[in-house]
Amino acid sequence: MKKIINGRKYDTETAKEIGYWSNGYPCGNFNWCQETLYKKKTGEYFLYGEGGALTQYSRDTWDGRTGSSQIIPMTENEAKEWSENKLSCDEYEALFGEVEE
Repeated sequence: MKKIINGRKYDTETAKEIGYWSNGYPCGNFNWCQETLYKKKTGEYFLYGEGGALTQYSRDTWDGRTGSSQIIPMTENEAKEWSENKLSCDEYEALFGEVEE
């Protein structure tokens, strides 16, 4: 997916995938949701999220809601916070370095 946001280009094909999370529901379920964290060559982070009609990624239609997707630019701190909540400890430390106990 490609998107221009605030004059910046975000492209899931050219950025490096660095983290992935899914809520485990099957793709056809209204609650299905998955997110992928990317890092651009410029060092910028962004999240590509997609989900069913009952998720934060849904959109309005003329007769209700449907699943959809979205690109969300993130600061490094936002990417770290997302990673703390969605990735394992080992995955987080592989991305951002070892954390003190």
